[in-house]
Amino acid sequence: MARGDVTDAEWALIEPFVPVGGRGPVSGMRRAQFNGVVWRFRTGSPWRDVPERYGPWSTVAGRFRVWAVQGVFERLMDGLIAEAAARGQVDLTLVSVDSTVARAHQDAAGMAVSGEVLDALEAALTEEKGVPLEQQESFRYRVVQVRRTSPTRTARRTIRRARSAAGGGEGARLGRARPSSDAPEEA
Repeated sequence: MARGDVTDAEWALIEPFVPVGGRGPVSGMRRAQFNGVVWRFRTGSPWRDVPERYGPWSTVAGRFRVWAVQGVFERLMDGLIAEAAARGQVDLTLVSVDSTVARAHQDAAGMAVSGEVLDALEAALTEEKGVPLEQQESFRYRVVQVRRTSPTRTARRTIRRARSAAGGGEGARLGRARPSSDAPEEA
């Protein structure tokens, strides 16, 4: 057993939730494959880097996919929480969510507000804290005035594509009809 693998006591709790394959011989490698899945997610490595002691990487990855589709990990988590609750060893007040990436839209960087709304917010904050806004250390704000003087890169690209689709390349203008080739030319 390698460092990080489930112990015999842990496997005794986990084993009832890990299914046996529907066809073929009963795999004696279920524990090793489970450890391989745990190793892969604990280290963050690609599937191809799963050590050989857990079996072929493709088998471990395939077993994970089957277990994930069947809901094995959800049932395992529910079962382990129920077992811990029955023993009186669960404290769900200390649950946390780990997110290494928190994304926001590019326009979420600032908020454009009118002067009277800003004054009302400042007055409410001063009233709540009992300290004038300038003396509050933890509060910093930035008023962003949204003003677009030129089209964005995406808008320029869309305009160029529309012009080239109209058949005129860079010189074509949207909204103007091009003279047809079968119309007589004027001198």
